[in-house]
Amino acid sequence: MKLDFDIENVTVVECGVGRDDGNEQTFVAIPADAKVQATLREMVRATWGAMQDHEEGPSKYDPSEKHGGTEYLYLSLSDGLVTAIRELHVATNLSIDIRALSDPAHVFCYFARLTDRRNRRLTAMHRATQFKGILKSKNRLVRMLDDSLQIIEDEVFKLDNDFDLLVDGANVHILRPSGFEFMAKLREAILGAVPESVREIQQELPFVALDSIAEYAAKHPRAARLLASVRSYAAIRNIDKSLLKKLCRQTGVEVRESKGKIIVDQGHEMGFLEVLDRRRYEVSLVEGKPERYRATSRRKIDD
Repeated sequence: MKLDFDIENVTVVECGVGRDDGNEQTFVAIPADAKVQATLREMVRATWGAMQDHEEGPSKYDPSEKHGGTEYLYLSLSDGLVTAIRELHVATNLSIDIRALSDPAHVFCYFARLTDRRNRRLTAMHRATQFKGILKSKNRLVRMLDDSLQIIEDEVFKLDNDFDLLVDGANVHILRPSGFEFMAKLREAILGAVPESVREIQQELPFVALDSIAEYAAKHPRAARLLASVRSYAAIRNIDKSLLKKLCRQTGVEVRESKGKIIVDQGHEMGFLEVLDRRRYEVSLVEGKPERYRATSRRKIDD
């Protein structure tokens, strides 16, 4: 996958932070000198380099997967799960706040927005962990000045070696899934998308009563993640009704049929979503003793 941006020909570098003030999250710009801008450009290069070095290459982000600490994943910039990140990327005029770092506890991320010579934008974001202010009273930081060590009286902020994600005009390129999920407010986004997910799945599975699934997923984030995964999974199309019932029966998911529709029994909503998401299966290696399993990861083996 290519990056829709020329990293080697950057004309503008903006720096800023995301603040969480309790009621809302806001992004503001902070003036940065040439050395900070150069460091941010190097961090972008390091991030893209780490993505290119990933052995398995880019895979589409799946909200129901248990991702590793670092992976190269992607999502389309038009995906509903990246709304918060897209808003920062397309914002035309960020307000400048020179006091944005006066209270580091409210900073949840920092970012850089780069513009290349073709006027394309790249946004890079990192969750604010070690970046947050290092208080000299606790850490007793010192520096060499006039041939002697002196305590640093000012508050110090530490940049990381790279970013958690990069955003170009087409995709969100993800290096650290946990950082992406945090900054994208993914939990809220997935729960908020439950009604739309159910509507889309219902179009593909008109023979399944999904009201109880929708009600359950609206209150359970893990179920909402599975629902979002099923919605985005192309294999939801052309599911055979009788084969679906058979797999439910084989894997211990209790369903019944009424007026031509499959109804999921109470307490089996998660199991049914796992079936749809290809996460429940049965193997028979011992005669007369079938075994049921739940997959924590789902990757199709190519023919």
